[in-house]
Amino acid sequence: MNKKPLAGKIRDTDSRELKFQALAGDLRRGILAGTWAVGAKLPTEAQLAAETGLSLTTVRRAYEELEQSQLVVRRQGAGSFVAERQPARRRSRFTVGVLLPDTQLYYPRVLQGIEETLSAQDVSLRLATYNYLPEREDSSIQFLIDAGVDGLILVPTLTGIPDPQQRVRELNSLNVPVVLLERSLMDLGPGDRTEHVCSDHQGGAYDAVTHLRGLGHRHIALLTRSNTPTAPAIEAGYERAAADLGFEPLVLRALKAEWEAGAAERLLQDILVSGATAALVFGDREAALLEGAARRAGVSIPADLALVSYDDELADLAEVPLTAVSPAKHRMGKMAAEILLRRLVEGDDCPVHQVRLRPRLVVRDSCGAKNSAEKGAHKLQQRLQK
Repeated sequence: MNKKPLAGKIRDTDSRELKFQALAGDLRRGILAGTWAVGAKLPTEAQLAAETGLSLTTVRRAYEELEQSQLVVRRQGAGSFVAERQPARRRSRFTVGVLLPDTQLYYPRVLQGIEETLSAQDVSLRLATYNYLPEREDSSIQFLIDAGVDGLILVPTLTGIPDPQQRVRELNSLNVPVVLLERSLMDLGPGDRTEHVCSDHQGGAYDAVTHLRGLGHRHIALLTRSNTPTAPAIEAGYERAAADLGFEPLVLRALKAEWEAGAAERLLQDILVSGATAALVFGDREAALLEGAARRAGVSIPADLALVSYDDELADLAEVPLTAVSPAKHRMGKMAAEILLRRLVEGDDCPVHQVRLRPRLVVRDSCGAKNSAEKGAHKLQQRLQK
């Protein structure tokens, strides 16, 4: 075996450095310098111990260190070999900043879609949240800008502020491209120049009401949380469905704190007095509270009152699993990331993307559709058996 220039070095190593680390360092430098080629067999532990005067334990620990660094492959009964070189990880071309109101309930699936898309393109992500506090938005965005992001995916506050158009102009004047997520200037129509990916909440509400009407319900109510960014679009879709289907709309609103303080009982009575036999409820938690109020009042779900909830976050966990409008959260995150990456690569050559994803309806037990389908299948089976 050719002698490798290791002897003498190890014994003279600074006492502050552990001997196995010093040996591993010398072996690492030899491997990287080509003293041993890729796939070449390294000296055995006994040979290296004899050559350096170190103990077998020290040599073994040095090899373990190199194995953990993926420079050496140890094969049982065969020895230690120089590993295939791992390609150096390419530095990310871009860093994308993401601003969310929070990371609970609605947004984890959105964020997952963003992360998967960026990761597949070797793009870094920086995340900031503002907990639905508009006064924290600017500092959170500035944090992302200061971190050196190349583009932003934002879920800003555009409702309940004096001038949403001015706010959007401020965001679009940032020195990086901006894609809005679940936010747009909906009322401007073609005057909205924002690049955005949003759920078609009007369409989702419309489809829910149409579904309930198809089950035979002539009067359908809408129950919402007040002062939320999504509520206006849901109300608009519901009211359009009421106009198209020819029934008088009934919109009942309560603040989140009121729902938590027992508003479900009062709202249930309002529904029953109105003669409505079905309701669309925004969101899942409120629909579950309404179910509890119905049980206490002796009102059967769905026999006496059919329900569809909006969001599909906790709908399947309700006492009576809730049929729910389910926005495409994961897909929305992926598309927002894809659009921003196109903008970063193509610049002004990239057309402005304005995407609306219509939610799907997930049918469970609370609307009665399953029972109707089962009865229909049973009747068909009876006819076929005659």
